[in-house]
Amino acid sequence: MSMKKVLFIDRDGTLVIEPPVDYQLDSLEKLEFYPKVMRNLGFIRSKLDFEFAMVTNQDGLGTASFPEETFWPAHNLMMKTLEGEGITFDEIFIDPSMPEDNAPTRKPRTGMLTKYLNNPDYDLAGSFVIGDRPTDVELAKNLGCRAIFLQDDTTLLKPVSEGGAASCEGLESVCALVTKDWDKVAEFLFAGERTAEVRRTTKETDIFVSLNLDGNGVCDIHTGLGFFDHMLEQIGKHGGLDLTIRVKGDLEVDEHHTIEDTAIALGDCIYQALGNKRGIERYGYALTMDDCLCQVCLDFGGRPWLVWDAEFHREKIGEMPTEMFLHFFKSLSDAARMNLNVKAEGQNEHHKIEGIFKALARAIKMAVKRDIYHFELPSSKGVL
Repeated sequence: MSMKKVLFIDRDGTLVIEPPVDYQLDSLEKLEFYPKVMRNLGFIRSKLDFEFAMVTNQDGLGTASFPEETFWPAHNLMMKTLEGEGITFDEIFIDPSMPEDNAPTRKPRTGMLTKYLNNPDYDLAGSFVIGDRPTDVELAKNLGCRAIFLQDDTTLLKPVSEGGAASCEGLESVCALVTKDWDKVAEFLFAGERTAEVRRTTKETDIFVSLNLDGNGVCDIHTGLGFFDHMLEQIGKHGGLDLTIRVKGDLEVDEHHTIEDTAIALGDCIYQALGNKRGIERYGYALTMDDCLCQVCLDFGGRPWLVWDAEFHREKIGEMPTEMFLHFFKSLSDAARMNLNVKAEGQNEHHKIEGIFKALARAIKMAVKRDIYHFELPSSKGVL
């Protein structure tokens, strides 16, 4: 018998909108479901084999400040509505203590969840806590799970001393996904992560690339070439990719090896992160940048090919030789096994190449978009 995986799901701010004034869902008028939670939790419940456990702190439930008779009508209506969409919970854990009680049962402590701890029946490493507060992420850390954090970014997960709301360090590394979109939660749980890391070391360069195709555009890029960093950052920012690139290259010789080898490592990383390519759009974009029109069309079809229609009349932009642009995109298309068709027209050389990188980013964003409701391979051949 395989080990059971669990989704530990917060209630207020996750299943339903948290009432903004007093944070208490104590009347039917305040009951409002989180956008897109119904169809996605229903999809997860029907398609995947996670147990569902609701874990919620209800401060002072049963006291004068939050009488039980104001709690249950809204809660029961919420549960009945979810059940009507096929969403049932295997366990419901409600802690009524106040924060100052420091109760062992209060999230992020695990006192309510002892049945899962040190239990060989449960795969906690393959389980997730879904919630909107740092305490939910801390609960994941305490359980040995990972977290799906329903916020726009991880700012709140920084310690209080750094302007966040977390009582301890290291919560950002516990997060498997950061999003406010339940569509993305379902996609992640159903289709998996699309991340990759590549280390490429030669006598000329030492390169590390880390990529998350379903990220938020967070970049950490250092190649030793300022303009090249700026261009690579466009791929992350405009493609919605989390991208780390660290390069130690033989810049004392020239820029050639640094640029070419970075393209090879990045292309390889994209290829690995794409995985089996099921459900992706596959094709992707033209954009204008001031005086320039830049068009980048691509196909992640498994066959590398580059068509390049762009001329440059300066020897360098920043410290990047313009002859290396063609070389970069050729190496990238080869390593990523993608067909790239690049066309740019205009007068300003900086705008032209920046427009190409931005158009590439948008093309990647378009092409890697997944649809879990049509999770087939986008090819009549049956293989990509």
